[in-house]
Amino acid sequence: MIKSYLLIPLLLLFACSGPQQKNVTAGAPFDTFKTEGKKVVVYTTADSSDFRLSHTDTVIFTAPVKTSEKHIYLFADPTKTFQSFLGIGGALTDAAAETFAKLPEEKQQQLLTAYYDIQKGIGYSLGRTNINSCDFSSDSYTYVDEGDKELKSFTLAHDEKFKMPLIRKAITAAGGKLTLFASPWSPPAFMKDNNNMLHGGKLLPEFFQSWATYYTKFIKSYEKAGIPVWGITVQNEPMAVQKWESCIYYAEDERDFLKNYLGPTMEKEGLGDKKIIVWDHNRDLIAQRARVILDDPDAAKYVWGMGFHWYEDWSGGTQMFSNLGIVHETYPGTNLLFTEGSNGDFDTARYYDWSLAERYGEAMINDFNNGACGWTDWNILLDETGGPNHIGNFCFAPVHGNTKTGELIFTPAYYYIGHFSKFIRPGAKRIVSTASRSQLITTGFINEDGSVVIIVMNQSTIEARYVLCAGKGEAEIHILPHSIQTLVF
Repeated sequence: MIKSYLLIPLLLLFACSGPQQKNVTAGAPFDTFKTEGKKVVVYTTADSSDFRLSHTDTVIFTAPVKTSEKHIYLFADPTKTFQSFLGIGGALTDAAAETFAKLPEEKQQQLLTAYYDIQKGIGYSLGRTNINSCDFSSDSYTYVDEGDKELKSFTLAHDEKFKMPLIRKAITAAGGKLTLFASPWSPPAFMKDNNNMLHGGKLLPEFFQSWATYYTKFIKSYEKAGIPVWGITVQNEPMAVQKWESCIYYAEDERDFLKNYLGPTMEKEGLGDKKIIVWDHNRDLIAQRARVILDDPDAAKYVWGMGFHWYEDWSGGTQMFSNLGIVHETYPGTNLLFTEGSNGDFDTARYYDWSLAERYGEAMINDFNNGACGWTDWNILLDETGGPNHIGNFCFAPVHGNTKTGELIFTPAYYYIGHFSKFIRPGAKRIVSTASRSQLITTGFINEDGSVVIIVMNQSTIEARYVLCAGKGEAEIHILPHSIQTLVF
């Protein structure tokens, strides 16, 4: 049975944005970090309850007592900081835009507010879009005529119909700024050795320069149309031969294309300030890709960071979070950005499958703890079929729009993501946050205004009480089974 309270976001509950205390200075000695007497505001989303990003408690830090093996502890130290936080968001694909356009105007505004408004929604600040078509497009397309190596026919007429209007509205809803990056799934067919945008294939050497210029035309055309582009990835999933748009780059291929064509062309066209992200595929092979590209100084100088996805566990294995940690430790100057993740096997009966939301919580906590600076979900919106998708690769989104009834369906994943995106703001620094029992997993950040945000997740079937220890204070907090909490102080 569909629970009616999940059909719309609880915007009234989102009116609170957490305390804006400014009494904490990141990097101050731990023994001067005074919490005793301060409030901890607790927000909860829990299975088998009505809690959806709900303010469920306010507790007060008291003087600490000696630790005991009988209790569960969560230790947070805001004076020990790590990577800076870029943001959290989702992909503004053709599928999202086409679904959005079919919704009633009031539902369109509800969706924009729910995602991008920091007070009434979950404050998305990051976005991704596709260059040329992807699987989540209604058909395959490019921006040039077939065979146009000189790119004289380049036009964004396709994107102007649905995708660009949605992106502009998202920017407005986010307060006028959205960190947007773009990814290609495939060059035009005539540029590839299989003469097909689908089924893998490789970029032909005689089109290396033409394809490098293609990125710059895309960026300049978008910006001329009023949509700033922060960065690009070289290729979506460069090691996957897909039945949809795809193109293979082995590590050496990506390295050489970047250093000999894409990087120099971006600089020549006055786009040297745009961020370039390599890999943009699963965590499994990220260390090998990092070694090949980042150990070459002529290629590495163009790299802002490495993008990664979560699909390495498709066969039932576990997500390989430690691979990120290895890259982060080996190449500490290279940013790590989660660029795509979604749950497949779409079925409307699973809209409220709690495990789908918990996959988000587990991944986000572990990715941040292993050095990720930001996190980008896949489609922000899909229709009642899990599409549109021109090759039938249907999946879930945090929000689905029923184009027949006009209703919005907010899945539990939307709220799990919101526990991070609403409270951790761009410019924050990750801090020490660790639990004494494996029942709880956690990560933490300190915002630029001094507010501390701790995320705690309980994937078990057992409720628990834990003691939050931070500075010169501790606070006891209750957590429900299969739930996630955000603590703000």
